[in-house]
Amino acid sequence: MNLKSFLKLVEIQTKVASVFPFIAGNLFAWFYFKSFNVVHMLIMFGALLSIDMATTAINNYMDYKKAVKKEGYNFEQHNAIVLYNLKEKQIILTIAVLLVIGMFLGLILFLVTDWVVLLIGVLSFGVGIFYSFGPLPIYRTPFGEIFSGFFMGFFIIFLSIYIHVTDHALITLSFKKDFMSLVMDWKSILVIGLFSLPFIAGISNIMLANNICDMEDDFENKRYTLPVIIGKKKAIFIYEWTYYIMAISFVGLVVMKAVSSIYLLGFLIYLPLSKLIRDFKANPRKDLNFVNAVKGFVLTSVLIILLVMIQIIFNF
Repeated sequence: MNLKSFLKLVEIQTKVASVFPFIAGNLFAWFYFKSFNVVHMLIMFGALLSIDMATTAINNYMDYKKAVKKEGYNFEQHNAIVLYNLKEKQIILTIAVLLVIGMFLGLILFLVTDWVVLLIGVLSFGVGIFYSFGPLPIYRTPFGEIFSGFFMGFFIIFLSIYIHVTDHALITLSFKKDFMSLVMDWKSILVIGLFSLPFIAGISNIMLANNICDMEDDFENKRYTLPVIIGKKKAIFIYEWTYYIMAISFVGLVVMKAVSSIYLLGFLIYLPLSKLIRDFKANPRKDLNFVNAVKGFVLTSVLIILLVMIQIIFNF
């Protein structure tokens, strides 16, 4: 397997869905909590990228193994295994190496932080595997958007913040005789949740847009995704309003005084988003307008990152 086929197998271009939340979380830790640890950041980045690539490779491998319809735009041109005639042994070995690297780095991160990182890491790892693997992978069900959005949009941001602030007692677990107590800094966690909302929305919509475009192929291949279950019209309605709901983030963070009023400039994202949404609704085809969902996520992520950086630089 050469570099080109490897990058296609792991769909390296889709890693923006994990890299942007990671960058945003690290910057928010610096801005809001005034804390930053370069070593923790680098370890988490390696673990995150390895697990993300492994999950995508498993996804492509399972699509290849379970496909009923073996011709058509989505399968022949976009599955790296078919496109580059990859051997199963190569694929399995690649997945195994990526998983080992990810788990090793995750274990190191736990050792230099605390049990919260281990717990969330194990949970995320499990979801990542079962998202693409097993008798009924999550991505083949109506719950793919929820799992991908929440685990990549919220948990990546939460962990990329938490690794810098283990001494801030965001979550504390203690034992005393027969009692166990769990204490959380609910305000900080709510702030993190609001901050992550646009990323949850954007990642969910990438998955939803992909499933809307692939409805016919998914039905033939027995992938009962959300659009297949509820229909294209309702799925497009959810796609549009998911973007509008993320506006709660801009207002909520300012109301809670977690950020300055400059953060309301986040509403500027709706200028390009409105056209991207309109074009996708008019013609939701993979080869024409699926990229609009990716563009919307990238533009939103870049704007939020810029707004946080402005507040860091000018100490707003």
